[in-house]
This record gives sequence, structure tokens and C-alpha cells, in this order.
Amino acid sequence: MDWKIFSATFITIFLAELGDKTQLANFSLSAKSGSWVSVFLASVTAFALVTIITVFIGSTIGKIIKPEYIRYSTSIIFIVIGFLMLIGKI
Repeated sequence: MDWKIFSATFITIFLAELGDKTQLANFSLSAKSGSWVSVFLASVTAFALVTIITVFIGSTIGKIIKPEYIRYSTSIIFIVIGFLMLIGKI
């Protein structure tokens, strides 16, 4: 295992997910249901499935397109979406 990649990925995902809509959904679902274990297990399973899909797609695309191009294009898309949200178009 490459601990440098593991650490960078963990820190990036942990910080990106703090206070996002998934946490708010988990908060309300566990408060409403009263079953924090069910909400926790369902959330972890769903996030793991989404992560498996995105990692598989990313590794497949990474073999076809240079990773630098992927990084630049996703950065541009992220900025555009942020701008559109800022001006109220999304």
C-alpha cells in the first residue's frame, strides 16, 4: 500500500465531506429514525459503492487520458459549477 497516496486521499475526502449535504442527510435520518446504527451502516455502504464506481471509472479513464488533463478539466468544471451556483443559475 502506498501510504502517501492513502494519506492524501484520506485527508482530501475527510475535509471535503465535513459539513456537506451527506452529513446533513445522515443527521436528519438518524434523528428521525432513532436508529443510528442502521443509518450509519446504510451510509457507509452507499458511500463505499459510489466510491468503488468512481475509482473504477477514474482508473479506466486514467489509462486513456493523461491524468494532468483530467485534473485540469475537473478543476475547470468545479470552478464553473461554483460560479454558476454563486450567480444563482444552479
